[in-house]
Amino acid sequence: MRGDTNQGLYTMAITTPSWSRTLELDVYTKGRDKVFIRILSPAKEAGTGTLRIENEMWNYLPRIEKIIKIPPSMMLQPWMGSDFANDDLVKQNSLVEDYTHTIVAEEEIRGHQTYKIELKPKPNAAVIWGKLYYWLRVDDNVPIRQEFFSERGELVKRLEYSDIEKVSDRVIPRTWHMTNLVKDGKSTRIFLKDVRYNEPVSDNIFTRSNLKRIK
Repeated sequence: MRGDTNQGLYTMAITTPSWSRTLELDVYTKGRDKVFIRILSPAKEAGTGTLRIENEMWNYLPRIEKIIKIPPSMMLQPWMGSDFANDDLVKQNSLVEDYTHTIVAEEEIRGHQTYKIELKPKPNAAVIWGKLYYWLRVDDNVPIRQEFFSERGELVKRLEYSDIEKVSDRVIPRTWHMTNLVKDGKSTRIFLKDVRYNEPVSDNIFTRSNLKRIK
């Protein structure tokens, strides 16, 4: 899903009972601990940037020309009003280190034979989820579904992957649909519009000075 590097255009469509909007995103990743996102449209949010380096995260707000560091207390807050939390951008690199993994079943989902994998936090792990489930295709480990549970055991949201096809040098799902299971009618759909993997990406992109550099 990540590769050594990743760069390209994504769209994010956010739907709620009272409003909806679509963002176009310019996204860069390097390894598992560097992420840079710039909002290209709509005009109201254009120029807004997010930088993640390891477990630290900053947002740049062009209207006030300020970089704001995201504190740990805001990791559960939605990113740009979506159903993807700040933590979803920060903690992906900790899934191996912070959780124990157990294959608990083999299930068929939408015609795909999958392994169902349970992730439970290790003692003292600094994570916000009480439990996670992943469903991966048996043949090639392509993700099909994720479920996120609170520390109280409540199912909070579900991420469905679809439109599986070759993208750049790999086979991955182009569409990621996150459904909020606590707030009715709220969901977010991410589509990989034009993405390239394993091409050179400069380290200069992943800097706070670049957050302010709006083309």
